[in-house]
Amino acid sequence: MLLAIDVGNTNTVFALWNGSEFLSTWRTATEVQRTADQYYVWLSTLMSLRGLSDVIVDEVIVSSTVPRVVFNLRVLCNRYFDCRPLVVGKPDCALPVEARVDPGTQVGPDRLVNTVAGHDLHGGDLIVVDYGTATTFDVVDTDGAYVGGVIAPGVNLSLQALHEAAAALPLVDVTMPPQVIGKNTVDCMQSGVFWGYVGLVGEIVRRIKEERGRPTKVIGTGGLAPLFQQGDTLFDVFEDNLTMHGLTVIHRYNKDLQE
Repeated sequence: MLLAIDVGNTNTVFALWNGSEFLSTWRTATEVQRTADQYYVWLSTLMSLRGLSDVIVDEVIVSSTVPRVVFNLRVLCNRYFDCRPLVVGKPDCALPVEARVDPGTQVGPDRLVNTVAGHDLHGGDLIVVDYGTATTFDVVDTDGAYVGGVIAPGVNLSLQALHEAAAALPLVDVTMPPQVIGKNTVDCMQSGVFWGYVGLVGEIVRRIKEERGRPTKVIGTGGLAPLFQQGDTLFDVFEDNLTMHGLTVIHRYNKDLQE
């Protein structure tokens, strides 16, 4: 059984893949100090609650934007699953198509995984917009190569910064405001963030398409993508499990290379 692990700056997602579907998915806060033993106790308890205590994990693939977490995940795999994890971005983890970027540039593993997933599901000529800790735009070429993108501050990160920098402004939830012109502080802030990001995403996507000069499909992913789709038609399609799907595709590709 394959265990796919996606480590983001805010949350880490674990998912069990049986070769055709995910049996279960769990999410926890990303903490660099969490040990392999703590991971195992947490994961085995949740597997037991879902009736998966008899499942034998013998393969693991990891994508991590937090390098310090990878060591303890490697220990987890060696100690409890008796396997060596495949880590996206490392030399021993091949991609179906290598990224075409400036020499020496390190592309985030999450962006590479989203690129692979997007191409597997929808073919080439894509823009993948991921609402995570940062709001990222990944441009996927016709053959599935990552060819660059855009990084903007994440929605929640912007709200947090606004709250911390301006003492009189509260920390508010991200939601679609009842109208553009706010009648109170909370509505004003929510309108600024919501419609600001609708405009940000729409304009960046428009400029990427103009620069590329070809028909391009836009994929939205990340927890806040459906919310912002309410404000405008920003995406052609929304993919909830894009990153996890990409991990299974990369794992299968590397396994096929070994056979």
